[in-house]
Amino acid sequence: MPKFQTSDGISLHYEDEGEGLPVLCLSGLTRTVGDFAYVAPHLEGVRLIRMDYRGRGQSDWAAHETYTIPVEGRDAVELLDFLGIEQAAILGTSRGGLIAMGLAATVKQRLLGVALNDIGPVIDPAGLKVIEGYLGRNPSWQTLEEAEEKRAQVMAGFANVPQSRWREEVRLHYRETEGGLQITYDPKLRDAVLGAGAQQVPDLWPFFDAFAGLPLCCIRGENSDLLSVETLAEMTHRRPDMIVAEVADRGHVPFLDELESLTALQAWLGMLRQS
Repeated sequence: MPKFQTSDGISLHYEDEGEGLPVLCLSGLTRTVGDFAYVAPHLEGVRLIRMDYRGRGQSDWAAHETYTIPVEGRDAVELLDFLGIEQAAILGTSRGGLIAMGLAATVKQRLLGVALNDIGPVIDPAGLKVIEGYLGRNPSWQTLEEAEEKRAQVMAGFANVPQSRWREEVRLHYRETEGGLQITYDPKLRDAVLGAGAQQVPDLWPFFDAFAGLPLCCIRGENSDLLSVETLAEMTHRRPDMIVAEVADRGHVPFLDELESLTALQAWLGMLRQS
């Protein structure tokens, strides 16, 4: 499996597939390269680059104090440097979108454009509370089969999802052991996130505004508890040229292979190719 080493000596897993427009995929808080397994087959003419953040998936665990958006953004830029890519578009799911905002504010010259998956500059406290409830904890389910059966019951806001998708999901995001299912990331990520939450939250609107001039897309789950309707409306007010899609029967986060998601992403890729 391909790896590269960060400037502070952490070995990170990445995947680099296809040819064409470079698109760096940045996943959700606890997720891995698997976040983009469903959309990848639909993105033609794209060099799709995915990475496991430090402490997640097949990447090394690190001091939990380094599980921060600025450090993860630095890791992303160092991966682009390692691959010899001067500029790339960013497809950011949840935390990945926050990292993209940080990159736009600090190294905007490295970005070709950004697509945000169910994230904006204001995070709804209701969704944050849900994340804090499971973060860093192994599920009570003992087997992948049990998780597959129960997954739909705990995924608030999701409907009309085939059972086969829940089967794929649990196999992407849990490991089966003799002692039950385990998460695929460092449990101390919880300490990092809760520690950050104890500090004053910065105003992220200036970071969103840093996307000015870049082709921009935002996809929202119709039932999202993290990206509110009001926040999306303000984002659209500030960026009336932003491609926007709301995905029916989805909470946080859409899988990205829904018709609404793919239509928006194809329009965004079209803008990138014209710019």
